[in-house]
Amino acid sequence: MGHHDRMFKVLIVGDVTVGKTSLVQRYANDSFDKHYKSTVGVDFALKVVQWSESEIIRLQLWDIAGQERFTSMTRLYYREASACVIMFDVTDTSTFKNSRKWKQDLDSKLTLPNGSPVPCLLLANKSDLSPWAVTREEIDQFSKENGFSGWIETSVKENKNVNESMRVLVEKMISSSTGDRDSSVSGQGDYINLKDASSPGWACC
Repeated sequence: MGHHDRMFKVLIVGDVTVGKTSLVQRYANDSFDKHYKSTVGVDFALKVVQWSESEIIRLQLWDIAGQERFTSMTRLYYREASACVIMFDVTDTSTFKNSRKWKQDLDSKLTLPNGSPVPCLLLANKSDLSPWAVTREEIDQFSKENGFSGWIETSVKENKNVNESMRVLVEKMISSSTGDRDSSVSGQGDYINLKDASSPGWACC
């Protein structure tokens, strides 16, 4: 059985202060290629994951840090992406509300070849801080109503659920790219409890 490489482009989207760049740097071990800044207007990092004995996953992580209003680039930015992460800050209601705008914009410009939305995780970042400005119930309802694959509490600062949430996203991308409809790719927008999601096939870091 030969080795199998897959490349996925993942968009990291959200308001300015929510922790997008920190997430990418934390997950990709600072392997930024800063050259993309000048040409495309995005930061770009590559994460290589040994997914199984025979499969290597290469994730291109696109972060629009500082380009949130640079709308002329969005079509290029969205092109051929396989999945997205939309982040908000649990202590800041406006970043939560704006997640809907980001999701609608994304869905209007990007779909899978079969026309369905790409897998998209909602990350409730800065979960180590208090008080939260939104309740878990509100996030749950929001995630379901807006067609997310699910939502996860993260703290990039404490490295909580960073690798784990990206693993969930890769699983959703693989199942959507192979047309595995049984796995309910779009998901129901439910809270993803990562304590239950550990997979022996995952080689972290």
